[in-house]
Amino acid sequence: MKNKDLRIIYMGTPEFAVPSLEILVENGWNVVAVVTAPDKPKGRGQKMIPSPVKESAVKLNIPVLQPTNLKSPEFLEELASFSADIQVVVAFRMLPEAVWNMPPQGTFNLHASLLPNYRGAAPINWAIINGEKETGVTTFFLKHEIDTGSIIFQEKEEILEDDNIGTLYEKLMKRGSKLVLKTIEAIAKGSIKALPQDESQAKHHAPKIFKETCQIDWNKSATEIHNMVRGLSPYPAAWTTLNEKTCKIYKTELRDSNSLNLKSGDFLTDGKTHLTFQCGEGVLDIIELQLEGKKRMKIDDFLRGNKLD
Repeated sequence: MKNKDLRIIYMGTPEFAVPSLEILVENGWNVVAVVTAPDKPKGRGQKMIPSPVKESAVKLNIPVLQPTNLKSPEFLEELASFSADIQVVVAFRMLPEAVWNMPPQGTFNLHASLLPNYRGAAPINWAIINGEKETGVTTFFLKHEIDTGSIIFQEKEEILEDDNIGTLYEKLMKRGSKLVLKTIEAIAKGSIKALPQDESQAKHHAPKIFKETCQIDWNKSATEIHNMVRGLSPYPAAWTTLNEKTCKIYKTELRDSNSLNLKSGDFLTDGKTHLTFQCGEGVLDIIELQLEGKKRMKIDDFLRGNKLD
């Protein structure tokens, strides 16, 4: 099947989904429509802002659908009018069966983990938080249960010691876009051999991150807290309280010392370049942080302007 003969509907919303859309178009694939979230009000003026995927689709002159209700007869009728052969989903919301089962060749999704491990909304965060040394990307066909469909392709990505959610997100976004292209090419050639997921490998879940998820528990080990900071930096950021204010922690460093002979959550500082917390096991240096009402700072800049009790 030639590139122009395969009619593709693409579904996605955030920045993570943009490269996958663009790589399909750059390689001559026929993306007939894009489905994305409705524009949202933002800022003081509450100006309506389009999603990153919509912005890309508009530049590429692709029709954009922005349904508020994926089950509405009007949306389903409009979707069907594009006569898509296949649908590609990258970082979009959960689809009803009437949508994912519509095209004759099905709907496949790109997920930022090595499924079945880290099913859920925040796989990149949780892989780092849990101290994994490796993750990856997976394309799979959608079915009723979320993130459980048959796997088409997977590719691994090493998690480096200095990776955080920002750097790993970028790497998986790029690797994922290439995997989406590879998947479309295989589908067009009729060479897909999707395999059921091995449930014995579903060791970790990746639930949505909430504010309470991000609060540091200083009773945990220094390594656990360090990985948590990495897995939440730069957004939404791990946090604690300092001088009775919320303080976001963006970067930490493990110390060789096992103990400061303090209670967990207590700290020592020289008032110039070091702020070190006692953890349940081990100690942790704070390298970058942001106190409520202040800008993000390196620790020496922060200590010059803030006296800690």
